[in-house]
Amino acid sequence: MKLSLSKNYTNKIVKAVAEFDLIQDGDHILVGLSGGKDSSFLLYSLAFLRKYLGVKFSLSVITIDLGFNGVDFEPLRDFCRELAVPFYLERTRIAEYILQEEAANPCAKCAHFRKGAIAGFMREKGIRKLAFGHHYDDAVETFLMSILYSGQLVTFQPKQYLSSNDIFIIRPLVYLREKDIVEAGKLLGYEPISSPCPYDGKTKREEIKQYLREFTGQKQVFYNLAAAMREGAPFEVWSKKPSRQKLASKMKELWK
Repeated sequence: MKLSLSKNYTNKIVKAVAEFDLIQDGDHILVGLSGGKDSSFLLYSLAFLRKYLGVKFSLSVITIDLGFNGVDFEPLRDFCRELAVPFYLERTRIAEYILQEEAANPCAKCAHFRKGAIAGFMREKGIRKLAFGHHYDDAVETFLMSILYSGQLVTFQPKQYLSSNDIFIIRPLVYLREKDIVEAGKLLGYEPISSPCPYDGKTKREEIKQYLREFTGQKQVFYNLAAAMREGAPFEVWSKKPSRQKLASKMKELWK
């Protein structure tokens, strides 16, 4: 596959890599590939940057089979083969547990078990860096959910260290809006896999997403929420924004 990605995307990804120190020389990055648009675009982007960034890093992919019937993973395997990235499929019984238990907050429990399965795989392979495809909208939605449903000013970090498993989670797409990824996905020649989960589209996150669509008719409202992730509290929010000059210098150093 001939890889191509416009500066509109690479600049935002490299900005995140530079600002949050997401990738270092010699890293082996495991990409969590669900088959959806976000994780598939993340994989494509990292495969592209692997060729052009000055820092040298390797890639592998893991897909967690949750145990739902009728899911064909061959398109994911083929996609990885075209990108020359090793593909690993870990089979689990997470779906059986979630559906039988009729667990409260099933999405959180599912995410917890998925991370556990991935962490076990990483220990086995000696990999310490995991990349997820969360984007800017995800970050703001998580921030708003934490305010409305838990009364806390928190969101996920672009780079997060999990001391219990001694691994880092990185999110290189945090400066890309969801609509940008949707548009970029049309260029990949890859059709995202539909989620077989019966809870898909029926979560609190979907409610928040719809709320934001209605509430943020003015573009500035979204970016005011994003700004609050940095300035709203002294902890569990994004680090203070660096100067443009310092960030530009760090971005320049990343390219060959």
